[in-house]
Amino acid sequence: MSLGDQWRQVRPPVLGVHLDSAACSRQSLETIRAVAQHAEHEAQIGGYVAQEAATPVLDAGRAAVRQLTGMPEAQVQFTTGAADALRTLLQGWPADAGRTIACLPGEFGPNLMLMHHFGFTPVWLPVDGDGRADLEGIEVFLRREKIDLVHVTALGSHRGTVQPAAEMVAMARAAGIPVVVDSAQALGHIDCTHGADAMYAPSRKWLAGPRGVGVLAINPSLAHLIPQWAGHVEAHVAGWVGLSVAVGRHLAAGPEQVQGALAERGRSARKILGELKDWRVVEAVDEPSAITTIEPVGDIDVVAVRAGLIEEHAIVTTAAETMRAPFVMTKPVLRISPHVDGTDEELELLAKALAPLRRA
Repeated sequence: MSLGDQWRQVRPPVLGVHLDSAACSRQSLETIRAVAQHAEHEAQIGGYVAQEAATPVLDAGRAAVRQLTGMPEAQVQFTTGAADALRTLLQGWPADAGRTIACLPGEFGPNLMLMHHFGFTPVWLPVDGDGRADLEGIEVFLRREKIDLVHVTALGSHRGTVQPAAEMVAMARAAGIPVVVDSAQALGHIDCTHGADAMYAPSRKWLAGPRGVGVLAINPSLAHLIPQWAGHVEAHVAGWVGLSVAVGRHLAAGPEQVQGALAERGRSARKILGELKDWRVVEAVDEPSAITTIEPVGDIDVVAVRAGLIEEHAIVTTAAETMRAPFVMTKPVLRISPHVDGTDEELELLAKALAPLRRA
């Protein structure tokens, strides 16, 4: 049985066509039941007692995150999502430390808002014409400029371009600069063993865990940024349990096998959608990610297209507007992101639904 068949078999039947894993993947029945069973256990014996009883599952989940990120010494905290993790890191930054933060120009808009809120000044790392990190330029940049923190988004929300995060982390460390990796679109999707000082991601995307939870892995070099009360506040512990189960299932499936299958789904999407006349595929066919973005050639309302695909064809995608990457996006794009259970037939259905569209 193929990996895609296995993935599909352990999930509820999909109603329509789900091409939106970059927003929220479909949870397995095992994950759904684990969340429900913990919630029931809370009702039976009390929330805090149930949390204590779940310690082995949560510890296993933290260990699985360490394995998946290649961070064996990391302190792993469960969060409410990626934004919560970044907020924790930035608000814990020492008051007397500098706040110049180096990012790629395609940085996620909400991340930039958080940086601004906590007094950080972003400066742009060099990139090539495709928005991919220019490693030679970055090496020179980090030697020349006074940078206090490097923030790397390994895979953007607006584009399926895989950044050379491991090389960027190595350069930052060689320059003595702490580096944080945003793996929101990367964890469970591409290799995330970067060796960063900290890494964070939500549960709901490529790991196919519950919504409303996430993870922050932080090495001893930055552990001082985590407040002493972290992990002892009100929390969706049932979601932590679900995330722990989802990460464990991902490891059992084989991260390299999942990465290869997702890259193949991306290649198929770009080949099939590359035939459309009114849309242009942004990524190269062989980009090793499952995210494909297509931008309209002319005046097409992408938000309306996304709504129409759902209402008329039960096809779920994302309309990615310019706020996702405000310094590089000039127009919205339609984002397509199948998981390993995606099929060419589903992509053909999408292409057929998009083909009749005409410029406004």
